[in-house]
Formats: sequence, C-alpha cells, structure tokens
Amino acid sequence: MKKPIYKRIVLKLSGEALQGNRGFGIDADIVASIAQQIKDVRSLGVDVVCVIGGGNFFRGVEGEKGGIDRAAADYIGMLATIMNGLVMSDALEKIGVHTRVQSALEIRALCEPYIRRRAMRHLEKGRVVIFVAGTGNPYFTTDTAAALRAVEMNADVILKATKVDGVYDKDPVKHKNARKFSKLNYLDVIKKQLGVMDTTATSLCMDNKLPIVVFNLKQSGNIRRVVLGEKIGTVVS
Repeated sequence: MKKPIYKRIVLKLSGEALQGNRGFGIDADIVASIAQQIKDVRSLGVDVVCVIGGGNFFRGVEGEKGGIDRAAADYIGMLATIMNGLVMSDALEKIGVHTRVQSALEIRALCEPYIRRRAMRHLEKGRVVIFVAGTGNPYFTTDTAAALRAVEMNADVILKATKVDGVYDKDPVKHKNARKFSKLNYLDVIKKQLGVMDTTATSLCMDNKLPIVVFNLKQSGNIRRVVLGEKIGTVVS
C-alpha cells in the first residue's frame, strides 16, 4: 500500500467549488463528496487544514464594482467564507470527522477565534481545522490566507482545488490548443500571470519553499491521489 508523501496539507477550496453547477450558493452533493474525500485522506493519517473562499455568495471585487466601498465589500466576502466553513464543518461531522472552525473575525457564537497554538492542538488531536474569514483584513484574498495559514501550521503543501486539471498557458475552456504545465516554478507563475494564486500568496509560498499542487476537484478521489504522490495536476515549487 502506498504511503502519503505529505504529513500535513492545506486544502484551499474556492466558494465556487461548493456551488457545483448551480451558479450560486451550495450544492449539498458536492459538499458531501468533498467531505468524504477529506475523510479518506484523514484515514491515511494525514493532518488536514481547509481554507475556504466565499465567491459562491459574494466577492469583494465584484461588490466594489457595484458601488460598495472596497473594504466593506471585502468584509462582506469574509462573512460568506464563514457560511461556507460552517457548511463544510457540518458535512464532515455528519460522517464522523471531528472539526473546528476558526475565524479571523471574531464571531464566538459560531466559531472559535483564530489562535495558532489552539489550531495546532486541534490537529494533534486528529481534528480537521477549517479557517474562515481570510486573514481578517480587506484587500487580501483567501489564497493569501491559505498561504499564510499553511506557513503558520507548518504544512507540507497547499492543494489548490479547481475546476480544471492543472495550470494552462491560457483558458482551456475557451482555447482547445491550451497547453498544460506539469511543473512550474514560482517566478513563472508571477511573471506569466498564470492565475494559480495571487502574487502575494505565490510570493509567500516562494519565500517559505512551500509547494502548491493545482488539481481538479471534480474527479472524486483526486485529493487522495495527490497525497499519495500520483502525478496529477500541476506542481508549483
């Protein structure tokens, strides 16, 4: 039996990943599928941290275009990530996976405030820790939050779950001749603006030698495959 190549992972889930084909909100079947995949990875003895976006409900950048103050719009987006985190926590708890939701914004009735040492302790006890509300600051994306939390939690890798099977030189949905990269370095991602993660997040990963694996979340079992070292998706290192 293959052994995991990572001991601790940060799974970055976009809000869009949770909406499936609905276009808005939550697809319960998709959430249940992701929860089962996380449970499978936990059964391998791998620590799992989740960082969740909120684009299925609200995006700060889009809110700004609609006339909302950018900082206020970003805070609204953070509230959307909290909703998604609670949904994911509920799905995991229903299948016997113990979780803790920690928020960069204090909402004590719903989740714990982010405290690094407490989060580390939860991981030591085998719980899945779900980080929400990004970094707690406007103008910073949940990608940057994922990079920051990954470094703070001493994670081995960030798994960036997307709708496509890796990173391409152009949009594979719009261009049939799009070329997929199997490996990239951080500077290529930044210089070519490939959209793996934003520049701040990529730079933070580069400074801390933290690899990023971009893969297709839609194919069930892919999280486990990445953890076991199968060559899928695109590796940025």
